[in-house]
Amino acid sequence: MRDSGESFMFWVLDYENKKWKPFYSPSIIHPNQIPLRFILKMSVNDKYEAVIGLEVHAQLATKSKLFCSDSITFGAAPNTHVSPITLGHPGTLPKTNRKAVEYAIKMGLTCNCEIERYNYFARKNYFYPDLPKGYQVSQHTTPICKGGTVIIKTEHGSRNIQLNRIHLEEDAGKSIHDLDDDFTYVDYNRAGTALIEIVTEPDLHNAEEAYQYIHEIRRLVRWINICDGNMEEGSLRCDANVSVRLKGETKLGTKAEVKNLNSMRNVKKAIEYEIERMIGIVEKGGTITQQTRSFDASNDTTFAIRDKEEANDYRYFAEPDLSPFQLTEDFIQSIQNDLPALPHELTQKYHTQLGLTEYDAAQLCLEKSISDYFETVIALTTNYKAVANWINGPIKQYLNEEKLSIEELSLHPSQLADLINLVEDGKVNFSVASSRILPVMLREKNKSALEIADELNLLQVSDSGELHAWIDDVINKMPDKVSEYKKGKKGLIGLFVGEVKKISKGKADPKIVTSLLEERLKK
Repeated sequence: MRDSGESFMFWVLDYENKKWKPFYSPSIIHPNQIPLRFILKMSVNDKYEAVIGLEVHAQLATKSKLFCSDSITFGAAPNTHVSPITLGHPGTLPKTNRKAVEYAIKMGLTCNCEIERYNYFARKNYFYPDLPKGYQVSQHTTPICKGGTVIIKTEHGSRNIQLNRIHLEEDAGKSIHDLDDDFTYVDYNRAGTALIEIVTEPDLHNAEEAYQYIHEIRRLVRWINICDGNMEEGSLRCDANVSVRLKGETKLGTKAEVKNLNSMRNVKKAIEYEIERMIGIVEKGGTITQQTRSFDASNDTTFAIRDKEEANDYRYFAEPDLSPFQLTEDFIQSIQNDLPALPHELTQKYHTQLGLTEYDAAQLCLEKSISDYFETVIALTTNYKAVANWINGPIKQYLNEEKLSIEELSLHPSQLADLINLVEDGKVNFSVASSRILPVMLREKNKSALEIADELNLLQVSDSGELHAWIDDVINKMPDKVSEYKKGKKGLIGLFVGEVKKISKGKADPKIVTSLLEERLKK
């Protein structure tokens, strides 16, 4: 049955409460076209709640590895960024990278974590075929950052995702299985690279929340400049722990861990698949097995790698070759002082103090470089809305078309401010400025907006004599439309203004033309 002009409503069975309940489908789909299996699936899924915890590994943008001076530059020939320390030779002594510690604290402060003052590293004894030492150096009982939150925004509004910890550890190398049918190749370049692992509480409940969380983590690590966030290069990776339970239950269900998800899309698809898989098992009376799984991007499914025990015996003990380190209050405060204003703070500022819409404010804060550019321009002009319109409109369109970042934009902020002021002073209109003047400014860096407008004969005419001549020409050509306007179709004023602009080749000031037309058409 049709419920409104925007949706269709029909009834599905709520299994949990044993009641029928309304289900709304988009108006573009008629209920009769929706398969019954889809309706039943919606009803079954409504019985359950997914519980998701994420572990994100972020490769820190240090120049060298966590415990030695080997370079971490991406793309080098295999096994060229290695040394006796990376290769785990006996008798070698590691040394902690101070910058990595600083970056970990920086992320912790960004997420409102408690910073642990006394820290030490531990050996995690676990066989890594691509970590030469045969164990990983990590933090166990003393993560450098405890607790904290990350703000995400979904269609239901904003909410805080609770963190458990952020800790430092070294990365493993890379095993390559597809170069030879009989052998696995190992590249140790990445082994020993400094990572932070950002671990949430089991505080997410659907794939969309997970997607938004990863998106926010990537934005934050880029914003504070501690990681490039390039998931395709492996500098940001995610493991997802997924379980399901009946709604209303408090006990966690048996989880599956999906390892090494290397894109936001894969995180979302893997979680969606796991939720459906688990609900299907439970609905059929089966038992979910605790497993480690991997994601197959070719068909958006996961598959088991191994069954996982309830607990792994990593036999942690303090790393004997590394001294514990104590963080001073002055060191932590100096990092706090260097933190930039964060995205959610600037979004709020732009909306409440500068009067921008929430959408415009959010778009300006997608990347720190965009926000920095905006801040520089508004120091030169107070027309904040116009600056936002230009950056979110023509500037972003140009960058997308040319596949450039805003750091590569040849238009200096002062040039954009001059162009905006030219429009605000009524010397050119926005359309002419964006389509005619801006392209020239992007090519010829030494010319001002006014010079270009003058050279191209684009400066608007405000002389009433010339404007009246153009207006008379339009009115004489459109007597039927004039008659309709006088009979009450006031919306036709836009048509007349457009025709005057066309005749004047964009040189007629639209505000003055509108005023003169309204006066002329009263007669």
